Amino acid sequence: MNLILNRRQCLALGAQAAAWAAFAPLLARAESRRFKIGACDWSIGKMGDPAALEVAKDLGLDGVQVSLGTVANNMQLRQVEVQRHYKAAARATGLAVSSLAIGELNNVPYKSDPRTIDWVSDCVDVLVAMDVKVVLLAFFGKGDLKGDKAGTDEVVKRLKAVAPKAEKEGVVLGIESWLSAEEHMDIIQHVGSPAVKVYYDVCNSTDRGYDIYKEIRWLGTKHICELHMKENGALLGKGNVDFPKVRAALDDIGYSGWVQIENAVPKGMPMPDAYKANAQFLRGIFA
Repeated sequence: MNLILNRRQCLALGAQAAAWAAFAPLLARAESRRFKIGACDWSIGKMGDPAALEVAKDLGLDGVQVSLGTVANNMQLRQVEVQRHYKAAARATGLAVSSLAIGELNNVPYKSDPRTIDWVSDCVDVLVAMDVKVVLLAFFGKGDLKGDKAGTDEVVKRLKAVAPKAEKEGVVLGIESWLSAEEHMDIIQHVGSPAVKVYYDVCNSTDRGYDIYKEIRWLGTKHICELHMKENGALLGKGNVDFPKVRAALDDIGYSGWVQIENAVPKGMPMPDAYKANAQFLRGIFA
């Protein structure tokens, strides 16, 4: 055989190799990817429903962030039977329950309502049962901590009580709020446990005027447990967040793991169309 290639053949082979290199991260199995892309169950219309995993599969995602529950269903994911349904859905779809969330804390504040103490403590047990590592604790609406020193002090007190349990089980309680990186760090330092971290939302922090690229680098992987990739009323890449710069910041801190799509649906656009576009966009940026 003649092993000498002419210039045209070399160029053709080079083009083929470049094409495969570009698509390889998209074709790789989810478990081998550095970044895994999921969605919040409440943002794809399946809050508290195991069918969220089938929807996520149709949208081209790797997993779903699942809600612990609501007051109305008594935080249903604490029930073993409900956990079984989610595990069955995960096996059937090949997708993961990527993390949990207690969004009801926006209406029933962790800073003031005694019921929430058991919710957060019990959620540690659910994380272990579901083989999940992170739960998002929401601090918006009635649970907002911005400018509320008494509320923040109570949250620190409650987190101090539950953090040893989370730390022992190797799971993380992620705070998502309107607070800046410095304000989040103040809570973390007062709690004094590696089991408490920041659940970073790039859109919320941008809307508050924080320099998210600086904050991500400043917090680092030591203090960021997971991220929401989000825009309000726009597709990802069409709003205020510079996602290539987010990727650069995550590269600088060595982050790997889940990024969850939330919202990012333009007015009048069907959710499935928006989420498929958002997933494709993130695959390109976070390949």
